[in-house]
Amino acid sequence: MTTSVPEVLVKKSSWYRWVQLVVGIVCMAMIANLQYGWTLFVNPIDAKFHWGRASIQVAFSIFVLLETWLVPVEGYLVDRFGPRLVVLVGGALCGIAWTLNAYADSLVLLYVAAALGGIGAGAVYGTCVGNALKWFPDLRGLAAGLTAGGFGAGSALTIIPISAMIKSSGYESTFLYFGIGQGIVVLALSLILASPKKGEAPDSSKKLLQTRRQFRPTEVLRQPVFWVMYVMFVLVGAGGLMATAQLAPIARDFRIAEIPVSLVGITLPALTFALAIDRVLNGITRPFFGWVSDNIGRELTMLVAFALEAIGIMALSLYGRDPVTFVLLTGLVFFAWGEIYSLFPSTSADAFGTEYAAANAGMLYTAKGTASLLVPLGNVLAASTGSWTAVFVVASLMNAVAALMAWFVLRPLRRRFMEKVT
Repeated sequence: MTTSVPEVLVKKSSWYRWVQLVVGIVCMAMIANLQYGWTLFVNPIDAKFHWGRASIQVAFSIFVLLETWLVPVEGYLVDRFGPRLVVLVGGALCGIAWTLNAYADSLVLLYVAAALGGIGAGAVYGTCVGNALKWFPDLRGLAAGLTAGGFGAGSALTIIPISAMIKSSGYESTFLYFGIGQGIVVLALSLILASPKKGEAPDSSKKLLQTRRQFRPTEVLRQPVFWVMYVMFVLVGAGGLMATAQLAPIARDFRIAEIPVSLVGITLPALTFALAIDRVLNGITRPFFGWVSDNIGRELTMLVAFALEAIGIMALSLYGRDPVTFVLLTGLVFFAWGEIYSLFPSTSADAFGTEYAAANAGMLYTAKGTASLLVPLGNVLAASTGSWTAVFVVASLMNAVAALMAWFVLRPLRRRFMEKVT
């Protein structure tokens, strides 16, 4: 008997979609240094040109804004032309950006490189997350979490070699060789990427509310469900960033930054230990809570995770002056925060379908850029009150509000929305 076409597709998709997922994770790891490795270059650049750290960090702000705000456009291109071309161009731009950084002798050229890097990283990020959502309708949370985890923890493998090369060969050679190397890997892997054809991806999960209608981005923007998720994303994103982005000055004000802490056989200064935990837990939390949401539901997972974040931030304010407690509570805060990059994309695909998943998730991802604009309020609060207490309270309340919104606003609203479109 001849095997039917659908059976062939199912047999292929059982392994081929995992290949797509792994390729996406590796691509994300290759662009992670553009964000997470940047901090290693700031002081060496300033030591050479004396532009001032504030002026140099403008490049990072440009990178983050373009990396987030252009993802909907890049996602539209993915949904229209497929992932291969978009990631190929994105990888090339990332490689060019770091190559330009190696030769940048003016702030203008540094800013141009940051803009190219932001566009390229956003193209790779949005494509890989969107492709994971399309290939794994039955495991969206886990797939999106593993892919986003590649970006969150990707720099962990290269942060030590980059740091060592800066010391031995200078930051210019480090930018050049790592930029070319990372760009080539993404370019090569882009040729493997593909969107699922009809019948290749498995059926949707029977445990979760998932639509069968495919919403275009213009339709999504008219749905209250989208804007509720957007507000929640901003609240959690800004609340977590206000606490974690100020970690170094908080540790110094608590006078514990350099105090040695010994845990699991490792001894490091408290601040260094806390930052190291960020790299690890930033990668673990995304697939973990994504997998949890695949089994117990998106909104219940949001309620638990965001409430845990609110408690962790408040506990850090109350008990963080002890160095060991500071490290442990920092770990809790990081663990309960990074999952937004798996929960919101998967919830978006559940509500609005997979045909335009890259563009729709990209629109939601711009909330990261919006949240980053609120982070300086932490410095304003700390300066006006003379302590970090107000910052912790506001950040904790933002997460608590988002947790309550997940259960009492998003859950019933999305249920009514799904009943209506069904």
